Amino acid sequence: MFYGLFPLHWWGYIAVTLGFTHITILAVTIYLHRCSAHRALDVHPIVSHFFRMWLWLTTGQSTRAWTAIHRKHHAKCETMDDPHSPVIFGIKKVLWQGAELYRREAINKETIERYGKGTPNDWLENKVYTQSQMGIKLTLLANLILFGVPGIAIWAVQMCWIPFFAAGVVNGLGHHWGYRNFECEDASTNLSPVGLLIGGEELHNNHHTYPTSAKFSVKPWEFDIGWGYITILRLLGLAKVKRVAPQENIIPGKSLDADTVTAVFYNRFQVLSRYTQSVLLPIFQQAKQKSAGTASLDSSAWQAAKTALIRDKALVDTTQQQQLTQVMHQHSALNCVVELREKLVHIWSQTHASSKELIEALHNWCKEAENTNIQALKDFSTYLQSYSLKQEFSE
Repeated sequence: MFYGLFPLHWWGYIAVTLGFTHITILAVTIYLHRCSAHRALDVHPIVSHFFRMWLWLTTGQSTRAWTAIHRKHHAKCETMDDPHSPVIFGIKKVLWQGAELYRREAINKETIERYGKGTPNDWLENKVYTQSQMGIKLTLLANLILFGVPGIAIWAVQMCWIPFFAAGVVNGLGHHWGYRNFECEDASTNLSPVGLLIGGEELHNNHHTYPTSAKFSVKPWEFDIGWGYITILRLLGLAKVKRVAPQENIIPGKSLDADTVTAVFYNRFQVLSRYTQSVLLPIFQQAKQKSAGTASLDSSAWQAAKTALIRDKALVDTTQQQQLTQVMHQHSALNCVVELREKLVHIWSQTHASSKELIEALHNWCKEAENTNIQALKDFSTYLQSYSLKQEFSE
């Protein structure tokens, strides 16, 4: 009985461990995260009950507590009230003690009551799944029976997987290191364009930009394995997707109308990303080249100015903003495109304006952009007026 009911080769134990942890990751990303916390999709009761039971056995987590803490993270991101922000607590704390921060917030009754609404409140949740230690002990017992002594190692990895990868890596590194497709108001990053190891959660900047999207990949080269499984569940009739991130649809020759305004509003982050890549950065590079050989700014100052140029103001420090201001004073074209960016952002922030007023404001913006005689702005004006949206699918 040393090897239990199912003795395996060494690689078999590795395969079983990876299989178990993969199911746990899927339970977190599909059920807890996309379904429960953000309501991006609905899953069949068979699927939800399986995931709830699996999470109880392998993590001891409560759906209500996890959902509440994650919703609070989005509502209070990068502030003192954020349960696990590396900007506040430091990357080492969140990376290595993320589970501890989670447990500390889980006993905050105010958080659970305020942010945990709409989560399961049945007999299983209140009488069984609240007994977190019972589920973990049952998993240990099952592993011992099935795999014998090696089952203890499998169980140990299961117990460490979510605390490290979800609570540590995603919540820590996912707000500290990586690339950003969109300049949202928090420090979220994409850890990798291929979301395999942790179910697509690697695409964290995409998620924070479009939190209610069931699909985390946005760019053509990005892959979200969690979305792959959701697609399979949809085909089996076990899931219904409610929302995905909007996709742009460029219609050449299209006139600026109410559809343009709606499209720009809903996809403003992608519009702003396009503006950064096609207008701001080329003009910034031209300014830098013109200043080559002068003693106006050193390389570190230019880098600070570039950071201030592309990042959200909430993430820019005083020194970086001062460097950008200095560059803008010396280069009128850069000053112009930055000012026009602010005017564009102001247009889509006018949530109480009528459709007619927004169309007129956008039309005036395009006219002003074209009158600058800056080719990048003229091209962007043409792009903006041709802007529309398309949905990947509708259900």
